[in-house]
Amino acid sequence: MKRSQLIRELVEIIALALVIFLVVRFVVQSYRVDGPSMQPGLVTNEFVMVNKLSYVFQKPERGDVIVFHYPKDVKQDFIKRIIGLPGDTITTDREHVMVNGKLLKEPYISLAYNSEGKSWQVPADQYFVMGDNRPVSSDSRFWGYVPKDYIVGKAAITFWPLNTIRAIDTYSDVYKDIPKQK
Repeated sequence: MKRSQLIRELVEIIALALVIFLVVRFVVQSYRVDGPSMQPGLVTNEFVMVNKLSYVFQKPERGDVIVFHYPKDVKQDFIKRIIGLPGDTITTDREHVMVNGKLLKEPYISLAYNSEGKSWQVPADQYFVMGDNRPVSSDSRFWGYVPKDYIVGKAAITFWPLNTIRAIDTYSDVYKDIPKQK
């Protein structure tokens, strides 16, 4: 009796561990920051926890830092900040970004820089993303929009190295007064 009870408990523990592993794998994912495009907020070799369910129940918002499949090569994942939502008009000059005519005051960027002045109209089910380190970021200004289906999830916290554990700020106040596009 004791031997069969031990075997049953071991099977239950293994099954429970497998269920927990699978649930966690489908809900969260770790992502290693590679490159300077999100400095100063995120730096190379930091690890972030990505919430893969965040956009099942709500839509992405301006300011969210997301991990997504790079539209030019879906085998690569990138991390950037959402600047424009579907229907938004994004306009840049050499130092500024405007969304729907509203100038963004971005405390998270390392340097205000755009290679040229330009305007984009974000298509349905797509997002305009930019890195926080504008002079070196490869982003929507150069290769276009991120389809909603390419978004892996929302970057929620940094967790490695241990001295960098913190929530990732979306700076929602920066975007709160932007008028909605029709």
